[in-house]
Amino acid sequence: MNTPAENLISTTPSPPGEMITDENARVRLGASTDTAADVLHELASDPAVTVRAAVALNAAAPESADRILLRDADTRVRALLARKLSNLLPSLQDAERAQLQQHALDILHTLVADEAVRVRAAIADVVKEMPQAPHALIMRLAHDSEMRVSEPVVRLSPLLSTEDLLGLLAAQPNPAVTQAVAGRPGLVEEVSDAVIASSDAAAICALLSNHSAAIREATLDALIEQAPAQTDWHAPLVRRPRLSVPAARALSNFVATQLLDELSSRADLPSTLTRELRDRLTMRLNAPVAAPRCDMTTRDEALNEARRRAMQNSLDEAGVLEAVQNGEATLAMAMLAVAAGVPVSVVERAATLRSAKALVSLVWRAGFSMKVAGPLQTQLAHIPPDQVLRGGPGGLHPLAVEEMRWQIDFLMRMGR
Repeated sequence: MNTPAENLISTTPSPPGEMITDENARVRLGASTDTAADVLHELASDPAVTVRAAVALNAAAPESADRILLRDADTRVRALLARKLSNLLPSLQDAERAQLQQHALDILHTLVADEAVRVRAAIADVVKEMPQAPHALIMRLAHDSEMRVSEPVVRLSPLLSTEDLLGLLAAQPNPAVTQAVAGRPGLVEEVSDAVIASSDAAAICALLSNHSAAIREATLDALIEQAPAQTDWHAPLVRRPRLSVPAARALSNFVATQLLDELSSRADLPSTLTRELRDRLTMRLNAPVAAPRCDMTTRDEALNEARRRAMQNSLDEAGVLEAVQNGEATLAMAMLAVAAGVPVSVVERAATLRSAKALVSLVWRAGFSMKVAGPLQTQLAHIPPDQVLRGGPGGLHPLAVEEMRWQIDFLMRMGR
């Protein structure tokens, strides 16, 4: 036997204007595609937001109900309406499209200008990869000032042409938009040139990491000339799908040792060049560590002192900083090695390679903060101040844990 609530759905609904007191029943009516259009029209003005939300999600709601919801005071209801109408786009046949043009698209174009970011973002989330979306709608979203709205569309929409992308970049957009363009699949050379012309280092890094982006050889050579001061570009440059012999040789002059190892292992480079790069790698690994003149401590003496401090629980970053500031590089390296639980040769190797990432990783493993990482990079590895790895927000280590573990493992394997 049907309950009274079930009867509200299974039988003819109450006439318009007659309020059903049970909110849950009104929600079910608003959500049902079998509910009469006039009832849905009434429910679109229901005092309960849950009821109006149910109507906003109902694909069978009439135009009159949608137009009421278009003016709803609750942004959540308008966002649900926007999502529903956006989802309708790919499912419509040609005959239905003409009818949709009369109301749904009109409503969507109004919602895409909604003052609430949540509403515009709801549309962008649905249509960002949709080939059936109206081009004008996509362009409006792509030029939105809010990154939550524009970024996913710029990054993913298949409807944006080369001319559209060039127009976006010419408008001097938020850097996040430039980076979104740089990450798009299949970029042509003209768009890559425009990204590079922005001089946005992060966007150029994203472009170099985008293996489907076409970049002119001359442009790549120009970037390599700028790359010594842009350490974030080094890895994506080494990993570009195609590198000329001059480009690979130029990169080998300044990239970190682990990247030189990658470069010398590329199968697409001539064997004569890879042998040259391997020889260069060997020379780096065998280079001696130059200690400051004022550091008269031997390695054994430094290790004994570091171990003594560790046993007395006085091996801390303040002591490491003091040793660095006093020019006692051997003692500082020994203290870092004991605190990190690695051979002192591993710390020496990181300093010899002038690897900021390796030293930061050892600082992390030792349990020290980024306060000690800067002086270690400049004093032990002689890294220029503008290339020092700084702490992240709140002084956090700037590398991912997996990256730091890899750096330490790389140093250990080099020793073996």
